[in-house]
Amino acid sequence: MTTLIKATNVSKVYHKTAVPVHAVNNLSVEIKEGEFTAIVGPSGCGKTTLLNILGGLDHPTEGKVQIDGVDIARMRDGQLIDFRLKNIGFVFQAYNLIPVLTATENIEFIMLLQKRSRKERAARAKELLEKMGIADKANHRPGELSGGQQQRVAVARALASSPRFILADETTANLDSVATENLLDLMARINREQKATFIFSTHDQRVMDKARRLIRLVDGAIVADEVRE
Repeated sequence: MTTLIKATNVSKVYHKTAVPVHAVNNLSVEIKEGEFTAIVGPSGCGKTTLLNILGGLDHPTEGKVQIDGVDIARMRDGQLIDFRLKNIGFVFQAYNLIPVLTATENIEFIMLLQKRSRKERAARAKELLEKMGIADKANHRPGELSGGQQQRVAVARALASSPRFILADETTANLDSVATENLLDLMARINREQKATFIFSTHDQRVMDKARRLIRLVDGAIVADEVRE
């Protein structure tokens, strides 16, 4: 498989207290195209910080982060925004849907920023709503949807722009066991059928059980990297 993401000697140090906090500590890792990977570990181990650095939401203090050979760690903020818009999909724990927009409009939003045509946006949103099994919720706003349904809309929104990879930060934390199982099965199927690359940050055992690769962090460093068949 092709290397999609390559992080080399990445560190993130916060100086908010008298003692500097090393959230990520001289970490190197590669993610291949089509992987279904979970970054795991206890609270405070650096999972979300690493995910944010890989997605260009945060700058490393030191090191390189290359996506398709492009070092995003050296990009200016404006360049990063444009790069994320074209290449990376995000799914967050809190869904982050726009409350005044319908499910369809939330999915279309990223494509609107990409200046894709109305016809193209509508067709893609319809396709994704059907794949997510919530086509009947197309005109519902987030407040009219269950947590599991909202997270499905969030996944559809992340996929809408056909990104190079999807970053999912604790996406199952607010879901019950049935909704979690259904959502994970759905993402695993998308990964298999469309070769979509998923990278999770999680402490949820159910996500770990589904992942085909587990990267375990302790104190901002990788202590285990297990690939499963």
